[in-house]
Amino acid sequence: MTRSSELAQRGIGRRQLLGGCLAASSMAAVGCTARAPGTSMHSAEASTTMPRPFPSGFAWGVATSAFQIEGSLTSDGRTASIWDTYTADKAHVADRSNATVACDHYRRWEADLDLMKQLGLGSYRFSIAWPRIVPANDRRINSAGLAFYDRLVDGLVARGITPVATLFHWDLPQYLQDAGGWENRDSAGWFADYAQAVFAKLGDRVGSWATINETKIIVQMGYQQGTMAPGQRDARVSGRVMHHLNLAHGRAVQAFRASGAVGRIGPCFAVAPCYPADASVPPEVVDGIDLQENRLYLDPLLRGGYPTKLDRLDPGFVAGLNSAVRPEDAAVIAGKVDFVGLTYYSPAIVGSTGPVQRYPVASNHWQQIFPQGLYDVLTRLHREYDDPSIVVLENGVPDDSGEDPVNDQRRIEFLRSHLVAAQQAVADGARLTGYHAWSLLDNFEWAQGYTQRYGLVRVDFDTQSRTRKASAAWYAKVIAANAVTV
Repeated sequence: MTRSSELAQRGIGRRQLLGGCLAASSMAAVGCTARAPGTSMHSAEASTTMPRPFPSGFAWGVATSAFQIEGSLTSDGRTASIWDTYTADKAHVADRSNATVACDHYRRWEADLDLMKQLGLGSYRFSIAWPRIVPANDRRINSAGLAFYDRLVDGLVARGITPVATLFHWDLPQYLQDAGGWENRDSAGWFADYAQAVFAKLGDRVGSWATINETKIIVQMGYQQGTMAPGQRDARVSGRVMHHLNLAHGRAVQAFRASGAVGRIGPCFAVAPCYPADASVPPEVVDGIDLQENRLYLDPLLRGGYPTKLDRLDPGFVAGLNSAVRPEDAAVIAGKVDFVGLTYYSPAIVGSTGPVQRYPVASNHWQQIFPQGLYDVLTRLHREYDDPSIVVLENGVPDDSGEDPVNDQRRIEFLRSHLVAAQQAVADGARLTGYHAWSLLDNFEWAQGYTQRYGLVRVDFDTQSRTRKASAAWYAKVIAANAVTV
């Protein structure tokens, strides 16, 4: 049995690094503090019976990604991505399934958009499949693939829903992987060319663009642990990959500015606050985790350079990073962005000898449910990163095991408590402008296949029927009120 199949059977999926596991190469630490968990943190924990309003114009949305919902993997000229290749080995997927059909969204998109309108959504975060747009080495733009997203964006606008498009959500074309993938410095140029074509077609209607989804997860799980596509385990390669992903982000921002497209553009960081399990954990341990897991990714984009003391990291990783960096890169990577996107799922509790589970754990067995962490993340970005405009691009939880499949009360409580924390962060100065629940639909959950359901809408994968869960009705009421009540 491969290491990746072992992890899949143990329930370790694509979000393992978002705060629950804290393995040596996967400790997430944004909003790090010397405060031990369980102590009083902030009034966000207090309850009230009064509605807690969000700012006028707040963007209420849901999120999906192309590979997880679209299906139709060979339709209209689409070619294979690294995830097609990775999941072709059934040992990589917990239920030995694949995304060939997934939610069949490529054919059912209009009905799915109608669902969004019924919920009152004002924003929809989706991703564009690079292998649909540039399917071959000749770099020609595939008009049929681009036409799908053209129809999708038109459909959203017609329903009064703002499109929020992610350029890269992990589905690198396989032919580019064969040419060196993100290890090849040319990848930044490949990405900018692809982005330019998408901006030219959709840039007059898309409200916001996220460049690259969660660079940290790509680096750690795809190139260090080998538990995600492309399944490599090479610290030196991972250092080069990280820098080239950062450079690709910067080149895409440049292409956006040159395109004349309307709207905004920004990155998407995977973030999680970390806390010492108790007073015996030295502050420098927490700081070292923050360096490895967060400042390493936040600082080059938001502060103009990599953090210091990189000698505290894996020597192979640092060597790979140094081999990739050129003096002119920093200015490109740190080009001005319009917002900071983040995903939040779980805190990281750091003990003296490893990770500690302190809070209730979701049915995925790694996600500790701690809404105060979202408050800490938002307010840290406000304090320490020049008060950016912030958008929550993902926040969610899988169905609870044994719960009624459509009466998902625990998801409602998860969303309620996290929105209370978010509203308190806004009240305390964080410039949060939007929130996207993960996810609209139950979908193909990467290495977990169809074994975990994160949707507000239940999908019967045999019939493709959609059934709104109780959380969908609850979320619709929040959206209508532009407020959360506890």
